[in-house]
Amino acid sequence: MSQFTNRRILSTLAAGILTTGAVAVAVTPADATTAVAGAATANPAAASSNVKDVCGAPKPGFDRCFAQIRTDVHEPAHISRAAGTAGRPATAATAPAGFGPADLHSAYNLPTTGGANQTVAIVDAGDDPQAEADLAVYRSTYGLPACTTADRCFTKVNERGAASPLLADQNWGVEIALDLDVVSAACPQCKILLVEADQPSAVDLGTSVDTAVKLGATEVSNSYGATESSDTPADAAHYTHPGVAITASSGDRGYGIPNEPAVFSSVISVGGTSLTRSSNARGWSETAWNGAGSGCSAWVDKPAWQTDPNCPGRMVADVSADADPNTGPAVYLTDYGAPGWIIVGGTSAASPFIVGMIALAGNPAKFPNASALYAPSAHAGLNDIVGGSNAPSTLCGGDYQCNAVVGYDGPTGIGTPNGLSTF
Repeated sequence: MSQFTNRRILSTLAAGILTTGAVAVAVTPADATTAVAGAATANPAAASSNVKDVCGAPKPGFDRCFAQIRTDVHEPAHISRAAGTAGRPATAATAPAGFGPADLHSAYNLPTTGGANQTVAIVDAGDDPQAEADLAVYRSTYGLPACTTADRCFTKVNERGAASPLLADQNWGVEIALDLDVVSAACPQCKILLVEADQPSAVDLGTSVDTAVKLGATEVSNSYGATESSDTPADAAHYTHPGVAITASSGDRGYGIPNEPAVFSSVISVGGTSLTRSSNARGWSETAWNGAGSGCSAWVDKPAWQTDPNCPGRMVADVSADADPNTGPAVYLTDYGAPGWIIVGGTSAASPFIVGMIALAGNPAKFPNASALYAPSAHAGLNDIVGGSNAPSTLCGGDYQCNAVVGYDGPTGIGTPNGLSTF
């Protein structure tokens, strides 16, 4: 059997074969179908009674956003929570539920300044007419500097780079709010460019990434995807822009067929963890989030800088950050029933956070791909995540592709940030 054919079998699971360590294990076609789906049945996060997907299943040729929302948390926009008078952040007594900027900076050992010369682009689908106003509430609540159209910190354009027309809402409002708020949390001094694709098709979203780069973005975050296919190689050009760091969420269905654009070798694929406070020296603990996407590509060759043993193609993910909606960040938005605060997760939260960190460090040219994260010198600046899985043991055994182990693994990649030295 050729390596090409073998890779298709191991990666897509279409022939009913799954890897357990280095051993191929035969399963029934029905089991393979369950694994390929990634999981509503295999992924406890997707089936949780207090969590729901923001975006539904996409039609062929279209992507879905990877945000997941807590349905048991919706706090009204109290004046005390929205008051940023004199730049004072919300106090612990009045802060919204969910992690805020100070929590995330503490968890990942980040400075509060930096990135003033960076422009972070967020690519999403459809217009959110309240995006700027909602962002203002989030930033004032936490004492972050204003970021508006008037002061040229915030810019919103369509996929052609024009301020209008902005096409219809695609029900991505929660995703847009999450992306803007998390970038703000990671890099309060960064400029933000929101590029709104006409629709969530692979073509429109890819065009939007190209537009973001043309408009001067130094980093681009993509919190969406669709399972890779024979079309995947042709889409890669939209996500290949040396000098600009591009991140993409690995997905929210656990172990299975990887998603594009996260699978492209020019992209930093961002997996997910569950982040909790701890009495340890760090003050925080992390394990692999059970919904974090991981998988071995059938269509993208393995880059030279990735050397994991059981995947002959590109392996997802590269790095990770908090993604569990049950340990997620606070997000403010208007169009979710009533104005207020919610908690949102998914690797949709991890991708904009990592891209904001890259901007905070100010070295986007260091990341034409994820190779810098795999260098031995990078390890000291990363938390190696050990513990947790994104697939039942019957599907993946103890293999690194679906379990957080010492060193590299699929759900969390090389690890999570510990300061900016690696970035």
